[in-house]
Amino acid sequence: MKVYVVYDSEGGHTESLAKAVAQGASGVEGAEVYIQHVNDADVYQMVDMDAIIWGCPGHFGTISAGLKTWIDKLGYLWAEGKLIDKIGGVFCTTATQHGGLEATLLNLITPMLHQGMVVVGLPADVPENALYGSYYGVGITCPVEDTPGVATTLTANDTALGRALGKRVAEVTKQFVENRA
Repeated sequence: MKVYVVYDSEGGHTESLAKAVAQGASGVEGAEVYIQHVNDADVYQMVDMDAIIWGCPGHFGTISAGLKTWIDKLGYLWAEGKLIDKIGGVFCTTATQHGGLEATLLNLITPMLHQGMVVVGLPADVPENALYGSYYGVGITCPVEDTPGVATTLTANDTALGRALGKRVAEVTKQFVENRA
């Protein structure tokens, strides 16, 4: 089973979260995980994947320009139905607590639904999410430091949430793939 993690990152926060997501997916038996920055990612690779997890920094409650440009290249795959029944998951980071986490996650989910993908969230019974409540995917706040270009590191809980999302998407994908066989 193949899992594709695609991310946009500017200050390093979202890249760190993407790596945590990939690490969580890698822990599921049989998972082959591919992780790429959106600038290096090829939309046509998604055809060979069983799961696609994408994420970005939230910009005013919506998808970053880098990831949105990449998503906008999916028209051919949509027209051909190439992503129908792929498993999807999303993640994002914002600079402030009320910086549009849920709005960004919902905006990230929308193109997946248009593609006919099956979207997997992070339920409350996942221990890492029980008190955090990031149900649409993983959305975390990463305050920007006063020093330009210096990214703060993710907290242990942020990293645990990323790993939990990757693991959950990979586990659901594994069940889905095994049931198709």
